[in-house]
Amino acid sequence: MRNLTFLFLLVPTLLFSNTFWGKTGHRVTGHIAQNHLTGKAKRALKDLLDGHSLAYVSTFADEIKADRSYSKFFAWHFVNYPLDLRYEDSDKSEHGDLITAIEECTRIVKNKNNKREDRVFYLKMLVHLIGDLHQPMHASRAEDKGGNSIQVQWFGEGSNLHRVWDKNLIESYGMTYTELATELDHLTGKERKKVQEGTIYDWVQESHEICANIYDSAKTGDKLGYQYGYKYNKVLFQQLQRGGLRLAKVLNELFE
Repeated sequence: MRNLTFLFLLVPTLLFSNTFWGKTGHRVTGHIAQNHLTGKAKRALKDLLDGHSLAYVSTFADEIKADRSYSKFFAWHFVNYPLDLRYEDSDKSEHGDLITAIEECTRIVKNKNNKREDRVFYLKMLVHLIGDLHQPMHASRAEDKGGNSIQVQWFGEGSNLHRVWDKNLIESYGMTYTELATELDHLTGKERKKVQEGTIYDWVQESHEICANIYDSAKTGDKLGYQYGYKYNKVLFQQLQRGGLRLAKVLNELFE
């Protein structure tokens, strides 16, 4: 009975906490980033990640959420603040947020005096969090839990606005992460540099503004499907592309 009670208590948490830029999205971002690393960054990553790719480790931060010993990292996956504010002007969570998490990971990985195991752990977290930064619903409103409370239907099945952007849109498109990454990784050098301009503060504001438009795209009870995909797949793919190129920039600067 104790185990059953624990399961009932745990399930709502898992249902909410496992809906972060699904595996395909994170792997697309990692795969694109892998193609734009400097030689120095490639060597450093090969050593720290024991030869594994960025796509391979990109889902690590979600995989550990089932282990309660990592519960302190839950708040790292998102940042909530009013749609009419910039992050810099908003009240900050005492538990940390996506921006402070990226900064913390960067600080730990950059310092070669830190324990190798710590650098590896926070590097894997960083790869994932840069992906989350580009899922617009991770830079959203607190009152609806980043769109998780906005219940909709996706092709006749129950979903919510957050899950639509995490998983439903990508999975409905029907491409593997390698196929999708290949299709999206086509910009010229000049175009890539343009995408990579700015800081994480600029990038979170960009996601935040896209999020505001997404809130206008659906309301509780809406039945979403093909038409929604036709309208928003371009935005989805743009964010995956940006996430990959910017992850490469962050890692190249980290190991320069």
